[in-house]
Amino acid sequence: MPIREIPWPAGTPCWVDCQVDDTDRARAFYSALLGWEIADTAPEADGYLMATVRGRPAAGIGPKPAGQIMQSTWTTYLATDDADATAAAVADAGGTVLAPPFDVMDIGRMFVAADPTGAVFGVWQARLHSGAGIYNEPGAYCWNEVHTDGYERAQSFYSQVFGWTFTEVGAGTEMTYATFALEPGGPPVGGIADATGIPDSGPSHWLAWFQVADTDATLTSAAELGGAVLTGPQDSPFGRMGVLSAPQGEAFGVIEISESADSTS
Repeated sequence: MPIREIPWPAGTPCWVDCQVDDTDRARAFYSALLGWEIADTAPEADGYLMATVRGRPAAGIGPKPAGQIMQSTWTTYLATDDADATAAAVADAGGTVLAPPFDVMDIGRMFVAADPTGAVFGVWQARLHSGAGIYNEPGAYCWNEVHTDGYERAQSFYSQVFGWTFTEVGAGTEMTYATFALEPGGPPVGGIADATGIPDSGPSHWLAWFQVADTDATLTSAAELGGAVLTGPQDSPFGRMGVLSAPQGEAFGVIEISESADSTS
């Protein structure tokens, strides 16, 4: 299984968590749907739950910030070696720092920001918690992408802040899509989609994808557990996929990786 025990390179999607009204309800849904073991954390973590796959950290579930009105959502976190410097870079590049850098006990330092097109993301500076300890495995996240109505502007922003380079893979097809890497010629670590003109795409946002063994069965199970299927199931060059929302409304993708895609990864 793909595992990681040290901090992720700066600019890499390194962690995902969801913010919901009822963490116990989310615990029941995700443990049943994705097979997560979900444990309470320290009392000073204010109700934050840790989901594991094969004993390794895979994702988090937390309550919404007190007094803040917001939709339930999944947040993608990008790794950094210096949260304060990255927050300054976000502001310089035209983004908005929504929650300034702060320490999370002794496990890391983080902030929350929005890119110039409105897509919200987190930034994580690892200390005791390196981020995801398992990935590209059923039940773990396997891909993160930003859907934006300002495609070129978003690319410019992320390139300036994180040094990403982009490779267009959707040109000439039904979609405009690029993968991003940490350096020219490097392996792709995420993607960016032009959401302009896509029906019901909503505001610019980040979307987290979890790998599953059977997409059709997962979507059926999600509906039975109180979620809703938003798109799919449908086949892609990378596998059979679908997007759904959990009972409290947070959206995420699931994908059953095809053998051909898995053999080239």
